[in-house]
Amino acid sequence: MAATSAPAAPAVRPASLPAATGQAGIPGALRSEFTKIRSTRSTYWTLLALVVVTVGFGALASWGAASHAKGLGPGFDPTQRSLGGLYIGQLIIAVLGALAITSEYSTGMIRTSLTAMPRRGTVFAAKAVVFATIAFVTGLITSFAAFFLGQALMSGQHINATLGQPDVLRAVIGGALFLTICGLLAFGIGMILRHTAGAITASIGLLFVLSILVNFLPQSWQADINKWMPTIAGSQIWATRASADGGAPMFSAWTGLAVFAGYAAIAVIAGVILFRRRDA
Repeated sequence: MAATSAPAAPAVRPASLPAATGQAGIPGALRSEFTKIRSTRSTYWTLLALVVVTVGFGALASWGAASHAKGLGPGFDPTQRSLGGLYIGQLIIAVLGALAITSEYSTGMIRTSLTAMPRRGTVFAAKAVVFATIAFVTGLITSFAAFFLGQALMSGQHINATLGQPDVLRAVIGGALFLTICGLLAFGIGMILRHTAGAITASIGLLFVLSILVNFLPQSWQADINKWMPTIAGSQIWATRASADGGAPMFSAWTGLAVFAGYAAIAVIAGVILFRRRDA
């Protein structure tokens, strides 16, 4: 008679390991992505450069305005002048936005991330949310610091603004929104290209170089095309007075920001589609 095999003993989980939980979800992915971004030294240096450069250029522009106060026209916008450093700051946050995704591809860590969390949509969403939160908080600190320093420099000539004046608070907070969208645009481009140098180059080209190249077009075209440029459309949010180019009015503050956000949305959506379809 054949011997009956004994039933297999149930696996015993070592007491030192934490209790098994359910399927990993967005909270765990958020914690993981936050750990990644804060453990990278380049994050701190890039954010520090963003604050210093943006506030510094804004202070320089404000000092220049105070030094030539008598020559300022009736359309002078002290809020926009103090936030002028955002034109340079957008390039710095774009670098961080690209690095937030391309650095994992350059080191091969993206394979480890997808092994730990196979749901690519969750990984992408966590990366985008963590980066956008850091960019917005840093942008708020930067915009308020630039505003207060700039207004202090212009107060001696009585050409400064206060947060209580119409549209000023919106403009300062809008500066943070502007930087966040800049970063997300570069983030989406980084996911599309998966190459650090290429993503940074493409982002700077779209945000900065493209606006310059428009100036080489016939004058009759520039007025209609300029307002659709990403940076020009988005920058209307940190101005308190409507501007015009060649007689053609620019978009209003929120409309311009929506146009700018549309560019970023296209890049992010394209990035997540390719991320879910391509191999790591």
